[in-house]
Amino acid sequence: MANVEILGAKPRVESIQSGIDPAARERIADSLGEILSATYSLLVKTHVHHWNVVGPLFHSLHEMLEEQYGELFQATDLFAERIRALGFSTPVPSISVQPAAREMVAEEIVQDLIADHEATVRTMRQAALTAEDQKDIVTHDMLVGRMEWHEKIIWMLRAVITK
Repeated sequence: MANVEILGAKPRVESIQSGIDPAARERIADSLGEILSATYSLLVKTHVHHWNVVGPLFHSLHEMLEEQYGELFQATDLFAERIRALGFSTPVPSISVQPAAREMVAEEIVQDLIADHEATVRTMRQAALTAEDQKDIVTHDMLVGRMEWHEKIIWMLRAVITK
């Protein structure tokens, strides 16, 4: 019967005494949940674009996007694990990808991804500032690293379509 009890374990809000106010931890975890959803949406969209890109840029974009969706998948784990470390259950991400994503030409694909990466950076920047204000340097540092990656991707994507 002990195994049945073990299988019945459920996540719960933890009483964490790490020096961050519980209400601040919750706000930060909520922000990370939004970022998790945005990252999943960008992951799915990048993967769809990877499958559907055509034209002279096919090979380079196909390879570039494959690297990017792989990195985005790993990032989702970082966000989910940080939410858990803050003492909260990880939310189920809401994913939003428009159907037109599979019908875009290469330049539209790149512009679409640039816009999503920029929006993600803006969301992360606000969350990082909130984390910094609340003395959550771990979340702040994680978000700074992720923003650095997104900004590099934005630069690389812009370079692909620069005329």
